[in-house]
Amino acid sequence: MENKRIGNQTVKLTNPIYINSTYSIVGPKESEGPLAKYFDNSVQDAFYGEQSWEKAESKFCLSSINGCIAKSKIPVSDFEYILAGDLLNQCTSSSFAIRETNIPFIGLFGACSTIIEGLAVGSMLIDGGMANNIVCSTSSHFCSAEKQFRFPLELGNQRAPSSQWTVTGSASAIISNKGNGPKITHTTIGKIVDMGITDANNMGAAMAPAAINTLKAHFEDTGRKPDYYDLIVTGDLGYIGHQIVIDSLKADDYDLNNNYTDCGILIFDKEKQDTHSGGSGCACCGTVLAGYLFNKLQNKEINKLLIVGTGALMNATTCQQSESIPGIAHAIAIEN
Repeated sequence: MENKRIGNQTVKLTNPIYINSTYSIVGPKESEGPLAKYFDNSVQDAFYGEQSWEKAESKFCLSSINGCIAKSKIPVSDFEYILAGDLLNQCTSSSFAIRETNIPFIGLFGACSTIIEGLAVGSMLIDGGMANNIVCSTSSHFCSAEKQFRFPLELGNQRAPSSQWTVTGSASAIISNKGNGPKITHTTIGKIVDMGITDANNMGAAMAPAAINTLKAHFEDTGRKPDYYDLIVTGDLGYIGHQIVIDSLKADDYDLNNNYTDCGILIFDKEKQDTHSGGSGCACCGTVLAGYLFNKLQNKEINKLLIVGTGALMNATTCQQSESIPGIAHAIAIEN
């Protein structure tokens, strides 16, 4: 049997895995940001016509899945799996949305790395001959996340300068063994890295070590240097985590100064929108990839993209027990 692994953590996909379509839907704050024109849809009501923020998030998720399938023109019956997850307890936003689809569901939890985890796992399923068409999806909501992980919004707590703004929205992508879109060529599955950060308002510092670990693994496994890629993008480290990655990898002779950015930096205008250290949440990496980055790939403005989804593997209970915050990061290489 052919061994597709190269190095310790990377898989080189031997069959073409095409990204056939993407769909992104965002809330009001995101639609006022610098990437507004790249999203497929925006909703000005954070409740999205529902009675709770959690139900709104689930509706965002279903909207992006249906929108992505419609754009792909692939019949619903031709999808073998949906791979999805979110931040809420037991990934209820995803599962409650997907119960409407009648497509087999594999639930994932990678926190804010979930969309990249889904694309990585889905690509390996297709490459192994176990599926032809897969939907990958994720969602988050500022209000539901703040309520679960930090403080009820009605308390009006002052946000720390290191805090990030959870993106409201959802993103989906369809990958297939046939098509003409950009191709996923490599996946690098990350290890859990925990450097003892306990501050839930400093997600960038908590997740950056995992991003560093995965980036180094990808470069070592593939033999590539950072300048192989037109663009390297992490998920949602924000300004603080982004700088930690640059400084740490520079010490290992990896120079990311010319072609590295972060979805949490791209999605909001830090000064005009008062988002402190940038964006975060599952939909941060998801909507930036499905909207802005996929547009750049389609238009050949970039041809080689390395995107690293980053996640904090915590929940409300671990915070209350003063546990540290383990980080995870998964990477995929997308090439025209």
